[in-house]
Amino acid sequence: MEVYLTVDKAAVAEFKDRGSKFLAYAYPVKTPEEVKECLQEVKKEHPKATHHCYAYRLGTDGTQFRANDDGEPSGSAGKPILGQIDSKQLTDVLVVVVRYFGGTLLGVPGLINAYKTSASLVLQLVPVVQKNIESKWRLSFDYTIMNDVMIVVKQNNCTVLSQELQLFCSMDIGVPKSSEELCLLRLRDIHGLELKPVPVK
Repeated sequence: MEVYLTVDKAAVAEFKDRGSKFLAYAYPVKTPEEVKECLQEVKKEHPKATHHCYAYRLGTDGTQFRANDDGEPSGSAGKPILGQIDSKQLTDVLVVVVRYFGGTLLGVPGLINAYKTSASLVLQLVPVVQKNIESKWRLSFDYTIMNDVMIVVKQNNCTVLSQELQLFCSMDIGVPKSSEELCLLRLRDIHGLELKPVPVK
């Protein structure tokens, strides 16, 4: 597996059932911290909502995930939302569904259907993008060889994650797994370049 599927922009969709209103938000996220920020944003926007249920999956291996029912009956909200994320094989995505209670109880099957439909609707609105699975490397080099470094970075479709460019430069790059071996070989050929894996947080 050298690619993964994700979304690269946010979207919102609305679903109504027997008076209850469900607003579904999808966000591209990379870290649990980003998930928290997005949740706070939604809660700030909808302080009077009855529930803010959500699910997310993170990481290219998809092992980081969470489903939260926020007071709805267990398994009736978070799980159906996560199910929709997984049915599209997405990762690095958060879906929050805000519910305004309309006075009529939907029952567990009704809730499962409402949360599932809301999540499905919002995920239909955001284009799915395919990204390369990357390994992260830190490059340290003298400014004079900047050009040589950038040629290899561009030719191998690497992502520049962060950079500090002074007389002595430091750059974190994401190297696509598919061309990692070749790219690292070429980088190691550049005289005066120091290369080491970025420590995983």
